[in-house]
Amino acid sequence: MTKNEKVTFVINKLNELYPEIPIPLDHKDPYTLLVAVLLSAQCTDVRVNQITPLLFAKADNPYDMVKMSIEEIAAIIRPCGLSPMKSKGIHGLSEILIEKYNGEVPQSFEALESLPAVGHKTASVVMSQAFGVPAFPVDTHIHRLMYRWNLSNGKNVQQTEKDAKRIFPEEIWNDLHLQIIWYGREYSPARGWDLEKDIITKTIGRKSVIDSYLKKNAS
Repeated sequence: MTKNEKVTFVINKLNELYPEIPIPLDHKDPYTLLVAVLLSAQCTDVRVNQITPLLFAKADNPYDMVKMSIEEIAAIIRPCGLSPMKSKGIHGLSEILIEKYNGEVPQSFEALESLPAVGHKTASVVMSQAFGVPAFPVDTHIHRLMYRWNLSNGKNVQQTEKDAKRIFPEEIWNDLHLQIIWYGREYSPARGWDLEKDIITKTIGRKSVIDSYLKKNAS
């Protein structure tokens, strides 16, 4: 298969498997999405979705959030890990949203990335899922699969994002990055991976990855 044929195969297979694409993090508006994405760093989406209802019951907007102390926020979000940093970030960005943006989440990468505890990936998720702006946030699943599929060299997430944006059409980025995440969780996980169920890697995968898998699983 040529590179273009591989890309078409990936797109078609993901559309076939995920015609409807659920959003991984529960939220109701850009602010609650921003907070949820911030909490998801080094924490599973399942855990985040268990914690955010507790936090949002007390504060689901920046005005209520700043009424809480950093310690109160940290106590609620502790199960998500990194609570000292995340609670300072949530409190700090809520203050800035009130001071600079009338309590609204700004709709630009630059403004989002200037907020406390908000990096490029978080900004990309918010721009994509809250505002519909084309973005390609790369998480561990996308980084792993782009390497397994021989569509990126796996050097770092920045390179993976560049490669993904170069080879996939911009108009499908927002759906595609979610489809790859779901596929990675379901069919191509880091641990407990079964190549027989992973039709995309089995069909177009990097030879060294497949050889290594077969060697490791040879009876």
